[in-house]
Amino acid sequence: MNSLRNFYFLRAGAAFAWVALASLSASAPALVVGALLVIYPAWDALANVIDAQRSGGLQVNPGQKFNALTSIVTAACMAVAFALRGNAGGVLVFGVWALLAGLFQLAVGIRRRKLGGQAFMMISGAQSALAGVFFAAKSFGAAPTIAQLAPYAAFGGLYFLLSALWLTFKRNRTDVAIG
Repeated sequence: MNSLRNFYFLRAGAAFAWVALASLSASAPALVVGALLVIYPAWDALANVIDAQRSGGLQVNPGQKFNALTSIVTAACMAVAFALRGNAGGVLVFGVWALLAGLFQLAVGIRRRKLGGQAFMMISGAQSALAGVFFAAKSFGAAPTIAQLAPYAAFGGLYFLLSALWLTFKRNRTDVAIG
């Protein structure tokens, strides 16, 4: 349980760091924006692999396995889409990825619900899927800027933080009850 809690704190910190960089990069050169758009799903892929390894491996965690694969493919597609269509291409790929990653996160949260703190992960997964549909649709008009994508990552970070805190306080309550 400590491992999952600590991992959720790490995921929250990484999300908040990306939000800060994305917010500061609103007027940065396209290469910086494109790199940030590639980094976000690449980090998600790595995070899913780490999380799966800590809980039995990718074979016993199909939601994380498919999420990691989707995120790896997304990072590569993001680079191509951003290079070919600029921000609109990047936002389209980001939206499709957010939809798929959200559905996988929702499935993992449902599977882990007995561990506690997963309600936040399930809410986050559902919200990510909805945001993904919104981003993909918006990419065909005035596509959101990277700074406008930052709240999506901020909510993800908040949900990881809330899950980590839930697991922290749940453990403390259990320790007090036992002691």
